[in-house]
Amino acid sequence: MLSVPGLEKGLSILELLAGSRRGLSLSEIARKLTLPKSTTHCLLVTLKSLCYVSSSESTGRYFVGLKLVDLGNQALRGLQLREQTISFLRSLQEATQLTVHLAILEHDDIVLLEKLKTAETRRIATWVGRRMDAHCTGVGKAILAHLPDADLHRCILEHGLPRHNENTIASEKRLEQELERIRKQGFALDDEEDELGFRCIAAPIFDGEGVVAAVSVVGTLEQITADNLAALAVEAKTTAGAISRILKNRLQSGEPAGIEMATRP
Repeated sequence: MLSVPGLEKGLSILELLAGSRRGLSLSEIARKLTLPKSTTHCLLVTLKSLCYVSSSESTGRYFVGLKLVDLGNQALRGLQLREQTISFLRSLQEATQLTVHLAILEHDDIVLLEKLKTAETRRIATWVGRRMDAHCTGVGKAILAHLPDADLHRCILEHGLPRHNENTIASEKRLEQELERIRKQGFALDDEEDELGFRCIAAPIFDGEGVVAAVSVVGTLEQITADNLAALAVEAKTTAGAISRILKNRLQSGEPAGIEMATRP
């Protein structure tokens, strides 16, 4: 099996530091991992520059950085949200007989936390963990529509509006008009804007402080049509509303709701 020795060594350092309460010196890390000091120093400099490792100026000891803690918290929150919503997602899949997605916005990208597949006539190229553009996906637009203006404009400025095909919204003015329509109707429609041949209907999920995720149903043009679009939108909104009530109740009772938006200050 192919491996990357430098990456393995870097991860070994992180694992070693994670198990140390007092931190470790350069010499201790090199000795414990049987690595040359020069190699260990280069790895630590790289990890520190990326905020995965921090160090004490007074003692020279190294510790796990806050970025690694943040990654762990994000993973945990994602797992919590999946656990809290899975029964609702299954009910939505059974009611619609369509593929169901649960997604969040993380660092301006949509990340799929869950996918419940059905017997697709055509297979959509999505999987748990996939990162997608927000402006051309149903789940993405459902979330963007409810972001604070400052976060929305920063997201557009930094991420841009890449065109996937002729249906993709690629101008800020058109996107703002679309997001206003989404806020009024309570759901978002991706009409072949991300991938040709597929439509997606998504509804936002709230936790009492703001939007935290979105749920959607996905199907081919034959599965989602003008005749059943409204009924499918009701199903998606009903599911999102039920999940939102659970998260709001948890927040009000002081329990962790499961996830915090990466865009929140």
